Amino acid sequence: MNNYFISVLLGIVEGLTEFLPVSSTAHLRIAEALLHLDLTDAYWKMYSIVIQLGAILALCLLFLGRITEFLRTFPRGESGDKTIWNHPVSLTFIAFCFTAAPSLLLVKLISKHLENLTVMAISLFVGGVIMWVVDAWSERKDSEVNEVEQMNLLQAIWIGLCQTLSAVFPGASRSMTTIAAGQVAGLSRSTALEFSFLVSIPTMLAATGYDLVKTLHHGHGVQAETIAPLVMTTERWIVLAIGFVVSFIVALGVVEWFLMWVRKHGFVLFAIYRIALAILLFTLGRSLLGVG
Repeated sequence: MNNYFISVLLGIVEGLTEFLPVSSTAHLRIAEALLHLDLTDAYWKMYSIVIQLGAILALCLLFLGRITEFLRTFPRGESGDKTIWNHPVSLTFIAFCFTAAPSLLLVKLISKHLENLTVMAISLFVGGVIMWVVDAWSERKDSEVNEVEQMNLLQAIWIGLCQTLSAVFPGASRSMTTIAAGQVAGLSRSTALEFSFLVSIPTMLAATGYDLVKTLHHGHGVQAETIAPLVMTTERWIVLAIGFVVSFIVALGVVEWFLMWVRKHGFVLFAIYRIALAILLFTLGRSLLGVG
């Protein structure tokens, strides 16, 4: 299959799934397996990381107004009632730190599970059930927090720690873990979703940056024997650019749609989709994808 067409397909998959609670990692691995791409090739590893940056750029653009507002009012807040410990900028950074530190400590376990579709299927199924139960429970009670500005330190720490699950278990979904954790902590659907988006910016920038450096410098470490050397050609640069741009454009539309959908309908649709996809992987994964 033409590499330009493959790049368009992967860019669409990344843009569609990065910020939906369905796990972009699982969907990219499934797409790569169906397209028979070599997951040990340094180029395709690097490609998967770079197209995530396209999705991150789209999110930064969409939330530029909110981010600018938070930075402008730091640390006292719009009404002057905030401190450095409960301002949205601080809470975002704190949640990120409580994700990053455990994830770095568990990096060997994480890398071992990254391409294991069985682990992804289990994570998709369990995450779907959790999301369904939490969303139904949250809908039956009044939310304590209806704006990010009302969040406190303990809620940010809790969400950051829960987000670690998405790093340890690919398929769990960073978006799903932060949204469900937020709802359990008393955040409304829209507030949990907004904070999930805010925390995803530093988290994804750090994770993709770390993965990109590790992939580009594989020749200096243990991975040198298992990853083919990275060789860039004009065609490969174009393929990379196509994936980045497509991911950016698709993510722009998906985030806007997702925000509107959740306010009206909640997360049940995504929970059902996760469970159905997990069952499909359990029953047909080996025969369709040729991997375990």
